[in-house]
Amino acid sequence: MEIQLWREILEPYQQAVDELVVKFNHIKQEYHNEGMYCPIVQVDGRVKKISSILEKCQRKNVQISQLEEKIEDIAGIRLICQFVEDINTVVELIRKRSDMVVKQEKDYISKSKPSGYRSYHMIVYYVVQTLSGPKQLEAEIQIRTLAMNFWSTIEHSLQYKYKEHMPEELRSRLLRAANAVDALDGEMASVRDEIMNAQNSNHLKASVVSDILNNIENLYHIANKREVVKIQDEFYRIYQSDDMQLLMRFNKELDILAETYRAQSLG
Repeated sequence: MEIQLWREILEPYQQAVDELVVKFNHIKQEYHNEGMYCPIVQVDGRVKKISSILEKCQRKNVQISQLEEKIEDIAGIRLICQFVEDINTVVELIRKRSDMVVKQEKDYISKSKPSGYRSYHMIVYYVVQTLSGPKQLEAEIQIRTLAMNFWSTIEHSLQYKYKEHMPEELRSRLLRAANAVDALDGEMASVRDEIMNAQNSNHLKASVVSDILNNIENLYHIANKREVVKIQDEFYRIYQSDDMQLLMRFNKELDILAETYRAQSLG
């Protein structure tokens, strides 16, 4: 197949990857804007390399003319979670979306592959708008924890190096590592509430501090400079006290003061 034809085939898949990455990152941002714990910590996407597509076609005995029908992971999205429990939340988010339709799900978490590989796979139909009109294609979404992803990245590199001939001792060591990852995810689940509370507290503090600094910056343009300096000094004092209640109260009072100055400047 000519290079130009490959580009024509793969371009819509790149578009799909770009759009899906933006959409899932927007979901992350929505959670953060609402001050909520987000089940997704990282979003990655890629279009399968031509060499990998050819290799898979050969392995699966797929004709090049049928690759779009038979190869489901030309477009790939990877969603990384902190906890195993978060994976179910993300799966439900995807199932409920109207801009993608789930074709197939493969649960390699409750039942891992013999190698020890654990992840949740979803094949979805997704429509991109091209110059030739709408095109429906398939994309694979992999959902896994940080620990699962670390193991999978190492295993993938070794599989690529050894193909079908990985030494048995290395396979055994990988399987032991996979069991250790499973145990780690279990331990993290046991302290999930504590971690979530800590992260939510950090997000809230960051949001309040951002609001305060924005108000102080705006006051520099409309208020007495000496008064603004005093407000800034007071903010630093409260911030160093590490008292979240005081910080939130200061933020509310500053909101009222800033609104008063804005009203006066408009009058």
